[in-house]
Amino acid sequence: MMKRTRLSAPWAGLLPTRSPRRTGKPGVAPRFLASLIVLAAAHAGAQGVTSDMIAKDASTPGDVLSWGMGTEGQRHSDLTGITADNISRLVPVWSMSFGGEKQRGQESQPLIHNGKMFVTASYSRIFALDSKTGQKLWKYEHRLPEGIMPCCDVVNRGAALYDNLVIFGTLDAQLVALDQETGKVVWREKIDDYSAGYSYTAAPLIAEGLLLTGVSGGEFGVVGRVDARDPKTGKLIWTRPVVEGHMGYKDGKENGITGTTNASWPGETWKTGGAATWLGGSYDAKTGLAYFGTGNPGPWNSHVRKGDNLYSASTVAIDVKTGQIKWHYQSTPNDGWDYDGVNEFVTFDMDGKRVGAKADRNGFFYVNDAATGKLLNAFPFVKKVNWASSIDLKTGRPNYNAENRPGDPTAAGGEGGKGKAVFAAPGFLGGKNQMPMAYSPKTGLFYVPTNEWGMEIWNEPITYKKGAAFLGAGFTIKPLFEDHIGSLRAIDPKTGNVAWEVKNTAPLWGGVLSVGDLVFWGTPEGYLKAADAKTGKVVWQFQTGSGVVAPPVTWTDGGEQYVSVVSGWGGAVPLWGGEVAKKVNFLEQGGSVWTFKLLK
Repeated sequence: MMKRTRLSAPWAGLLPTRSPRRTGKPGVAPRFLASLIVLAAAHAGAQGVTSDMIAKDASTPGDVLSWGMGTEGQRHSDLTGITADNISRLVPVWSMSFGGEKQRGQESQPLIHNGKMFVTASYSRIFALDSKTGQKLWKYEHRLPEGIMPCCDVVNRGAALYDNLVIFGTLDAQLVALDQETGKVVWREKIDDYSAGYSYTAAPLIAEGLLLTGVSGGEFGVVGRVDARDPKTGKLIWTRPVVEGHMGYKDGKENGITGTTNASWPGETWKTGGAATWLGGSYDAKTGLAYFGTGNPGPWNSHVRKGDNLYSASTVAIDVKTGQIKWHYQSTPNDGWDYDGVNEFVTFDMDGKRVGAKADRNGFFYVNDAATGKLLNAFPFVKKVNWASSIDLKTGRPNYNAENRPGDPTAAGGEGGKGKAVFAAPGFLGGKNQMPMAYSPKTGLFYVPTNEWGMEIWNEPITYKKGAAFLGAGFTIKPLFEDHIGSLRAIDPKTGNVAWEVKNTAPLWGGVLSVGDLVFWGTPEGYLKAADAKTGKVVWQFQTGSGVVAPPVTWTDGGEQYVSVVSGWGGAVPLWGGEVAKKVNFLEQGGSVWTFKLLK
C-alpha cells in the first residue's frame, strides 16, 4: 500500500493555533468568524460535481465534466446552435497562452463547469480559466524531479472533476487534487515509482463515485494496472493488475490473482510484462463496467515471451464495485509490432444491443458486445494491413501473416545480433493512436482520425534493467502515400464501409468532436476544421498558430454555443516518427487554448 498524504483544507491558514488571548477589544473573534463564514460561503456557492452529474454529462450541454464528453466516450453533442449554414460566422472570442518555454505537445481536452474551464498542459501543469473570457483564475505547476521517463513527450490529456475538486496526474506518477475555486492542493498521492519508468499522462475517470486511473511506462517493463480511489481523499480502494500472475487488492486485502500465472507468459516474463493502461478508460452505466485498453507486452521482441501474453494488447472490462475483470478481448495476441490495444472503447447502441467499438492501432476496427465481450464485427479501417490478413469472427483471433513478424535474433542467419527485418503495416504508431474518435447517434457513423504508414522493424537481444528502455527492437516509420498520411474517415460500424474521408498531408494526432450535423477536428498544420457529418464537405477552418493534437469540445453558456480546442504541436510523431518526422519538422511548437462562438 502506498503512503497517503492529506493536505490541509484551503481555509486552514485562517484557524488559530491556540485560543485567542483576551484583549478587551471587542470584535477580534467576530472578525475571524466573519472571515471564515465568507470563505465557507464562497465554497458553498459553487455547486460540487456529483456522480449523477457525471453520469448525465453526455446529455447536459451547459458543461463538460469528463474526458470523452460523457463516460461512454462518444464525444457527441446534440447542440445545433452552430450549423453548416451559419458556421461562416464562427470566430475566436478568446485565446490563452500556456506561456513560458514549456511548450512541446499539448494533448489536453478541457473541462467546463460553473463558468470555469480546467485545462492541463505539458510538463504537468493545470490552469483554471474564465470560460467566457479566457481570464486566468489560477495555475498549478507540479514540481517535477530529475529523471522522469515519459516515452512519448511531456504531455497530459486532461483532468477529472468531482465535488469541489479538480484531479489530474503528473509525469512523475502522482495524482494531485486541487480546490476548483482556489487551486490549492487538497490531497496528493503517489501512483508508483517514476525511477522504474512509471509515469501518468491520461485523464482520470470518475465512475460510480470512484476515481479510476491507469499507468504509463510500457516501454520500461512496468506492470499495467487499474486503480480505484476515493476521489475526495485519494485513498486507494482497489487495484487490478492487467498482466497475468499479479495479485489484485481491495480494501487492503488480497482480491485474487489476475489470470493464471504462466498460462500465457513463459518463465518470469510476466514480472515485467508491460500492458500499460496509459490512455485511461471509459465507463458504461448500463453494464456497470469500466473499459480500459492495455498496451504492448514487454519487451517488443515477441520471441522472448512466446504465448498470448494476457492481458496485453486487449480491452479489459472491470466491475467497478469489485475490481474484478469480467471479460477481456485481445486484439493482438503475442504482439510483436508494438500495436498495443490501448485505444478507447466507445459504447453505443446497435441493433438493440449495448456494444462497444475500438479502432485499434493494429489497423482493425472491432465491435464487441459491451456486456460479454463477444466479438460481433472486425474489419480493417486503413488501406494497408499486412501483419494479418483478417480477423476470424468465430475465434476472435487474427489470421497472421507469419512472414511479416520480425525475426528471432537468436535464430540462424541473424546479422550483427539482429533478427530478420520485415516491412509491416501499419507502423507501430498505428492506424489510429491516442487521438480519440467520435460517434454520432444521428448518423450511426464513427469519425476516426486515421494514419497510413508502415515500418521496417527488426528484433534485438534484450535484458530487463530497472528504469531502462525495454524494447529489444529497432524500427523506421515510413509513409505509404505521396499525397497524404492522415485521413479523417466516417465509418459504418455495421458494414465497415467508409462513407467519406478528408485526407491530410501530415499525420492526424488530435481527436474528433461530433456536434449536431457537424464534425470538428484539428490538424498538425494548425487548423481546426469542421465538415458536414453526412457528406464530409469541409465547411470551415481556422489557423490556430501551432499543430492541433488535442480533441475539441463544445458547450453552452447564456444561450450561446462555444467550441474550444488546445493547440500545440508535439507528441510521439516528432520523437518516434522516423522518415515521417523529417517530413513534418517544419511544424512549430506552441501552447494555447482557443475558444470560438458565432459572431452576432
